[in-house]
Amino acid sequence: MTNRRDFLKRASALTLGALFVDGITSEASAATRNSMASKILGLQTYSLGPELSQPDLATGLKKVKECGYTNLELAGYREGNIGQAPVAEFKKLADDAGLTIISSHLTPSVRGQYSKDNIEQIKDFWKKATEDHNKLGVKYMVQPSLPQCNSLEDAQYVGEVFNAAGEIAKQGGIQFGYHNHNYEFNRLTAGGTEPISFAIRGYRPPQGQEMPKTVEEIFIESTDPSKVIFELDVYWTVMGGQDPVEWINKYANRIQMLHIKDRLVLGDSGMMNFKNIFNAFYSHGHQYFFVEIEDTRSGKQFDRIKASADFLLASDFVK
Repeated sequence: MTNRRDFLKRASALTLGALFVDGITSEASAATRNSMASKILGLQTYSLGPELSQPDLATGLKKVKECGYTNLELAGYREGNIGQAPVAEFKKLADDAGLTIISSHLTPSVRGQYSKDNIEQIKDFWKKATEDHNKLGVKYMVQPSLPQCNSLEDAQYVGEVFNAAGEIAKQGGIQFGYHNHNYEFNRLTAGGTEPISFAIRGYRPPQGQEMPKTVEEIFIESTDPSKVIFELDVYWTVMGGQDPVEWINKYANRIQMLHIKDRLVLGDSGMMNFKNIFNAFYSHGHQYFFVEIEDTRSGKQFDRIKASADFLLASDFVK
């Protein structure tokens, strides 16, 4: 049985092969190849897991470039290091591979609930992180993990903490952002003790009460646009029962980056309407997106990021 990946590979090969007739390349065919080659594709390095550094980091980064990616969003920051590599070393290896580091995912060591008791510890984390990430030359630092939020008030306080982190990052010339999973589409009530799960289909509030807001909405409304932007993970948005296109259009000035994701390889599931997602995203003047593969233990991660890049390169809706 022909799967979507095989079809796309063969279709791409046939298309490119048809551009050459008796060794003569037409202007139209050259334009087509140049268009594909000039596409800007980003990769979240989490996608590769341990494969990125096997047999060594320099080789792994060069393979990422060969797969068709131009930009990186990093994972694995620990004070002064990305994974096992000092930040300056990682930066040089990425430059040598022809890759541009745009963004980085990182989370304060404080877990659980944010409070006035640990706010200074969180600020100290972002101060050091900003210093380190300036050495990497990133534009964005993005938190990808959800602090404990059981009530409207919890989420509003997290928004205050994000504003503080955003101010620290801004002073260092970096933009702070937040990345969602599906739990950000839980709903929260004032004085609540637990979220109303997104998995409860058809939920309606008691008569006379408004629909409670989602965690993501509260974060957006509680943060300063000049200090905090949002990176929408389109797959987790769908898993949270929401339409990514609606969110991209509703919060066009806040959602400035995307995680492009499918169940596994892009396009294989058929459940993600990437064309509409990309069209909406580009229509608001945004450009940075990053492919991410969640499962990192298969031993086939480079195959998966390559197949995902092939899908994007063959898609006319990707710039």
